[in-house]
Amino acid sequence: QVQLVESGGGLVQAGGSLRLSCAASGRTFSSLAMGWFRQAPGKEREFVTAINWSGTITAYAVSVKGRFTISRDNAKNTVYLQMDSLKPEDTAAYYCAAARKPWNTPRGPDEYDYRGQGTQVTVSS
Repeated sequence: QVQLVESGGGLVQAGGSLRLSCAASGRTFSSLAMGWFRQAPGKEREFVTAINWSGTITAYAVSVKGRFTISRDNAKNTVYLQMDSLKPEDTAAYYCAAARKPWNTPRGPDEYDYRGQGTQVTVSS
């Protein structure tokens, strides 16, 4: 079993930045691919970004590419999401997820085995 705890959400003005963190415990972190998803009220959960076990391969949704950066620190069992140039449409609850497919960067929510409780990001215009 893997426990995931997100932090770093909050309220920010459009054009600003936030960095989310997701701390993992319960399983060797380097055996997991990690991803971030988000869900806005009334909308389905959508893929944001993913990273493989070593951090050498990443994937991004078109809507965030060039503005968001995923990274991980296996020594700290933590994955990060740096969000720059934030827009009001980025407002959502952000969730991290872990998949027992360390060499991949899964995009589908069902490809992940563990999920955190989420952290709210609100971008004001």
